[in-house]
Amino acid sequence: MDVLGNFYIPEEQSIYLLSANDAQKLKDWIALCIAELEKLGYRDIILAGKGVYGFTFAGTGERGEQVAFKFSRLDLPEAVRERLADEAYMLSCVRHPLIPEYLAYALRGRQGILLMSRAPGEDLEHYSLRRGRLSAREVIDIAAQLADILQALRRQTRDGEPAPVVHGDIKPSNIMYDPGSGRISLVDWGSSVFAQQDADGHWAGAGGLALLSGDLQQSNARMGDVYFIGPEQLAGALSSPRFDEQGVAGTLYALASGQGCRFGRKAMPAASLGLPLEFARLLDALLDDDPERRRRAGDYWMAAMPRLKQLVLPELPLFDDKPQLPVWPGSGTWDIDTVVYSSRKSFLREHSEREDIQQVADAQLERYYKQYLEGMGETEKAFVAAVGRLGRYPVMGGLAIHWHDGGVDIDSSLNLYDKALLPAFGVAVNNVVALARAITKNGVFKACLFNARNTLHLSRSGPAQPFMPAPAMRIPYRLADSPDTGADRQPHSYFEDGRDPDEQLVLPEEIMAVIARLNHIHHSGCIIFEVTSDHLKLHSYYRLLDVAAEAEFAALLAQIVAHIPLITDTGVGGFMKLPCKNTRFFSRQPVQPERFYPANPRAWSRTNASSSG
Repeated sequence: MDVLGNFYIPEEQSIYLLSANDAQKLKDWIALCIAELEKLGYRDIILAGKGVYGFTFAGTGERGEQVAFKFSRLDLPEAVRERLADEAYMLSCVRHPLIPEYLAYALRGRQGILLMSRAPGEDLEHYSLRRGRLSAREVIDIAAQLADILQALRRQTRDGEPAPVVHGDIKPSNIMYDPGSGRISLVDWGSSVFAQQDADGHWAGAGGLALLSGDLQQSNARMGDVYFIGPEQLAGALSSPRFDEQGVAGTLYALASGQGCRFGRKAMPAASLGLPLEFARLLDALLDDDPERRRRAGDYWMAAMPRLKQLVLPELPLFDDKPQLPVWPGSGTWDIDTVVYSSRKSFLREHSEREDIQQVADAQLERYYKQYLEGMGETEKAFVAAVGRLGRYPVMGGLAIHWHDGGVDIDSSLNLYDKALLPAFGVAVNNVVALARAITKNGVFKACLFNARNTLHLSRSGPAQPFMPAPAMRIPYRLADSPDTGADRQPHSYFEDGRDPDEQLVLPEEIMAVIARLNHIHHSGCIIFEVTSDHLKLHSYYRLLDVAAEAEFAALLAQIVAHIPLITDTGVGGFMKLPCKNTRFFSRQPVQPERFYPANPRAWSRTNASSSG
């Protein structure tokens, strides 16, 4: 397997956003990995996942056993690549039925490979995307199993001495879930370490001499996913089992609310999510700003779960998850790889982040925190994350949200291309609305949702050279399903809110003139230019509503392509047009009202059945 020595895989993103060269390189290496693993006797090999630090393949062994292979990314510094060896060691130290079994670790050239048993089911991130908010029964069962795992990690020993283990990155995508059995598996131990402190804050190392070392001066903890970790881990505190309590709290909150992070807790507290009252209060306490309250809640959670998991919790329709914004069923068969481009985010920022956060050099922090959420309050972070979560569905369209003194106006065009996902997508849409209503400042936010498969790529040798489109290059579009009558049309403009202060790209006047002409044709969609010194990506989503204007529309799109060589600036800039003004108004609502799972679910069901009849 030495041929894997130069393996490279990028960060998690659509392959259609890569340059043609990088995309082909990725495809070739995936095929090569599969071929090499098959030579070793494994079959049914698939790429099971990839992240910032590594990537995972899964397959079947010669005896029918289900196995997984984790590789480190070769483009990372050597010190970071060595984390896979650390992960292998940590996994070999942990034994629990809800944790994958360590099988072997091998080094092929510079390429580390970790072999372990494969956890059954699918990860809870993907499961929740299909289901929307999880039921109270599922959340409680998952909470009980996680409590069992964390208690086992606290009892770990090394050389006969107590050595509690911190997983460090508990989140939905790191928990495999088998819906048939309800059983979970906690995977991805790349951030795990031996705790420096126990749950009571005492030194957890072996031997008194360790107290004289630097181990109590510098944290050994790794960052984990900042969407889910707690304040102490984010601030670089000494590693503690309390870190994992916070990962669990963020995970359970996200699953119960249908969100992708913990940040919505103030606008949508656990007490509003239809959970049993005691558990909801407990979860809110685990997510509280007060560290002492968080610690007490962690102790209570561990002690209470054996009792709470005995609750009788039949699934009840506690929420009306019909989308509060129009969602149109997309017609036809489409392969859609949705990407969300959002702009006008600067007004959501409150301040620069703390200096200690800015000094942490970590790929996860750089990827999530500095680039997307820096300086925002928690509810603003949750809102941006909720808009991004829409892009995890096969959807195209856009959103324009206006906050003003009287409330919130939302114009939207959301076309969902899988009707089976509508209930879950409705939860995601309603979370965007609820979080938008909780934001107190005034401003404008826009988001375009386009299909990455339609992205056009151009390359050049350097900034002094023009981008030259191929003769056959065309900006794709499709026709509306029904004729445009023009009745009651209130046009939405590309230029409705002026130039976006967050966008730096200055386009040539020739392209701007064509876009202005396009603005007068009734259509819906977006066009986004993303330009670097050597690469240009042209993202678009166009649906022509005035079919009679197709010839003119196609000619204008062709003119945009023809003018691409005139682009000399770098940066990002885009334009969005909704099909019409169909504004939905919402009043401000800082916090969602309390809603608990009924104490007597059978009586609740009888009452609601009679009232609906």
